[in-house]
Amino acid sequence: MAYALEHFIDDCRAALRRDPGPAGREAVRGMLERLLRDRDFIARYCSDGTPAGLHLLHDDAALGFQILAHINEKARVGQPHDHGRSWAIYGQATGYTDMTEYERIDKGADPARAELRITRRYRLNPGEAGIFQNGAIHSIDYPDKARFVRVTGTNLDKIPRAMFDTKTGRVMQMAPQRAT
Repeated sequence: MAYALEHFIDDCRAALRRDPGPAGREAVRGMLERLLRDRDFIARYCSDGTPAGLHLLHDDAALGFQILAHINEKARVGQPHDHGRSWAIYGQATGYTDMTEYERIDKGADPARAELRITRRYRLNPGEAGIFQNGAIHSIDYPDKARFVRVTGTNLDKIPRAMFDTKTGRVMQMAPQRAT
């Protein structure tokens, strides 16, 4: 049976109403994996025919979560960053994304500088999803034509987020992602 975007949105609402914390988010992660197995969804929102860029698929007025499709034409190695007070779930549609998770070992003593340590590395393949809870620091690395769907707890354009330079230790504010 097909699992359309509209079903996924309804199921996300139900899960996050029941539990807006880690258990509800884990339910959303599992449902995102189900959505990514739907060939019609991939063909419509994540195919070679989908224009490159960041596409807002849903902005939930009641609960605040967003669903975005990242249609990447070119490879990218991202710097470590967080999603501020929001959580994020990445689900791989095509290609792969290598994920790296970090912990801040300086404990935030200086807000302009940070020392990070890698805690985990793994690859998301098509149909797999990974979750980052509020404030988790991570980086992504993907090849040409990689596409993924990201569900965030809020519109990231409206909250402060940090990016970390691992060579200099500098902490910078991230620019808006411009999906909305």
